[in-house]
Amino acid sequence: MSLSSLNFLRNFRTEKQQFAVIGMGRFGRAVALTLHNAGYEVLAVDRDEKRVSQALSNRIAAHAIQLDSTEISALKEAGILEFNTVIVAIGNYLAESVTTTLNLKEGGIDFVVAKASSETHMKILKKVGADHVVFPEREMGCELARLLTKPRILDQFELDSNYSIVEMVVPKEFDGKTIAELELRSKYGLTLLVIRDENDKLEINPLPNRRLKKGAVIVVLGSNDDINRLIDKT
Repeated sequence: MSLSSLNFLRNFRTEKQQFAVIGMGRFGRAVALTLHNAGYEVLAVDRDEKRVSQALSNRIAAHAIQLDSTEISALKEAGILEFNTVIVAIGNYLAESVTTTLNLKEGGIDFVVAKASSETHMKILKKVGADHVVFPEREMGCELARLLTKPRILDQFELDSNYSIVEMVVPKEFDGKTIAELELRSKYGLTLLVIRDENDKLEINPLPNRRLKKGAVIVVLGSNDDINRLIDKT
């Protein structure tokens, strides 16, 4: 697809959020496909014509274009600078990744997500204005370590370096006890936000007299130290 044939992208003004994903390596393809399958409008971008063709043939995006993202004029001509969110999935080419991120931010993109391949790469991306930096290899390593050492935790969202929201299986020690009886806040400094029962029914801000059952799932908020203390004691 040529740049001139993408002028219609400038007229995208639907209520549905649109994303541009630059870099059709393994990570970029996965992001584009996930967004596309979720029903979002996705533009796949790469400087390699073969990868662009594969993105279209594999239907991982609604549109795909070949361009050099280090050239801000190419980004502007393609209408990419009119997207609200752009994902820079060029992780293995530091100069290209950094230049692309800088071009996008200087071009006025509201939210740029960039993939880093090292700690240094991550720091540089933040310096040039990336709004969010992901480090898939490190995150996968942390996730594997967590699964191996703390299998009771189903998922964990880090609010910052000290606090997290954690989804965990109700420990057998909690079976049949009410929230009030457990004294999660006074004993552990944790706030119970949600209970998901065996039928996947969610109960938000459950009452203190709500009894927990083994096999259900709870979502708690607190410091990482307090969460670890709870896990170690149950």
